Amino acid sequence: MIMGDAELLLAPQKGGSVAFWRVGGVDILRPDKGPTARDQGCYPLVPFSNRVAGAEFLFEGKRHTLPKLPNGFALHGCGSVLPWDREGCTMRLAYPGGELWPFAFDAEQIFELSARALIITTRLTSRHTGLAPAAIGQHPFFARPEGTSLRFAAQAVWQNGPDAMPESRVSVPPEWDFTTPRVPDAHADNCFVGWAGTADIVTSTHAVHMQADPIFGNLVYYAPVGGNFLCLEPVMNMNDGLNRWDDPDCGMAILEPGGVLEGTVRIEVER
Repeated sequence: MIMGDAELLLAPQKGGSVAFWRVGGVDILRPDKGPTARDQGCYPLVPFSNRVAGAEFLFEGKRHTLPKLPNGFALHGCGSVLPWDREGCTMRLAYPGGELWPFAFDAEQIFELSARALIITTRLTSRHTGLAPAAIGQHPFFARPEGTSLRFAAQAVWQNGPDAMPESRVSVPPEWDFTTPRVPDAHADNCFVGWAGTADIVTSTHAVHMQADPIFGNLVYYAPVGGNFLCLEPVMNMNDGLNRWDDPDCGMAILEPGGVLEGTVRIEVER
């Protein structure tokens, strides 16, 4: 897709991902670097985001098991490991339920490209015959040239324990406080709660402003020290939300048959 000097390449066979988005020849998202969704510029998080402890959870009195990574937890839902169908600016996934996730659902991603903006609307519809847990999100990898600064605000953050699961909810520490824009200088892979819904990334060539609908109440911020990207993931559920139904930050929804979740993320670029 081309709009003015903006270019967007979708990769439906790679987990419904965005292979690249560049404006004026400058990569806004990290470009495609491999065969999976996690190697792309952005990919969908359906029907949940982030980690699930022990790759299992209890729902409606039944324990469900998910595919387990080598580190022992499940990660990011099944949407990003399945091929999607594409029709124009829309990608769709019809999942019948099975080993990857026990509950049937349909998912859509609708992309709107302009000369200076990318808008992604994510929609999930439950096709399960009874109640089903669900959440949605997006996982963009923003390009991070040297000197990139970041701004976003949140009420608190979850510190992770040795098992990489949320352990304690704390005030945002100074090294992760981006209320005032500054260059990130500490590793992070954490869920920020009470997120204000906006974030700004400023480089020497461009500024990026992200705004997410209120349904995305949490923000997962992933920034490896020395990395060439920043992940700012607008999501519904906190990490391990499938096992934390009583926590106010849980963020998971329970859908009746035909129930729908929908949210939009808008990313604008200023040269």
